[in-house]
Amino acid sequence: MIFELGEELVFPPVALAGDGGLLAVGGDLSAERLVLAYSRGIFPWYSEGDPILWWSPDPRMVLFPDDFHCSRRLARTLKQGKFSVTFDQDFRGVIQACAGPRRDHAGTWIVKDMIEAYCALHEQGWAHSVECWRDSQLVGGLYGVAIGGVFFGESMFSRVADSSKVAFAHLVARLKGYDFDVIDCQMNSPHLMSLGAREISGATFSSLLARSVVKPSQRGVWL
Repeated sequence: MIFELGEELVFPPVALAGDGGLLAVGGDLSAERLVLAYSRGIFPWYSEGDPILWWSPDPRMVLFPDDFHCSRRLARTLKQGKFSVTFDQDFRGVIQACAGPRRDHAGTWIVKDMIEAYCALHEQGWAHSVECWRDSQLVGGLYGVAIGGVFFGESMFSRVADSSKVAFAHLVARLKGYDFDVIDCQMNSPHLMSLGAREISGATFSSLLARSVVKPSQRGVWL
């Protein structure tokens, strides 16, 4: 059963998510609703022209910071210093790049309303970006939402080989320093698996989430 959301800031139990993890439809993308959704392990994902769809897949793809796999090629790239990396310096540029066309996707789920909603989250200190630069050009990066000890990864892009992986490596190092418990990668992909991510059950993820989101949040600009 898929629930229809109204104006109230409420979500049905995650255990009621249907096949594929679709839980609810409707509502809005206000910062308050997004923070509530993520703290429950729920995220929006829909296409242009569709109503807002809210998901909580089971199993769940996660990456524990200590499990991050840095290949020899990536370690060599990091050591060579081919790129410079910043945090929260061009959030809008990163999310717009993530919304751009890709070779393996005809469209994008990062529609205009999503861009504005996550930029508002960034302004409130909940959403963060990692930028990878070469010759002062933004060539890779990622963004996500940080609540308590959980970083909810949303999307990454790469215009130069290994640039998004370099950004991810710097993110993992930052999250270790902040004592984060886990990176929520949402859904399975070979790329994420190559970085050390793995699937856990929805029940295990819910228990982990309940313990982690109550930790103090690292809100504000990550310098």
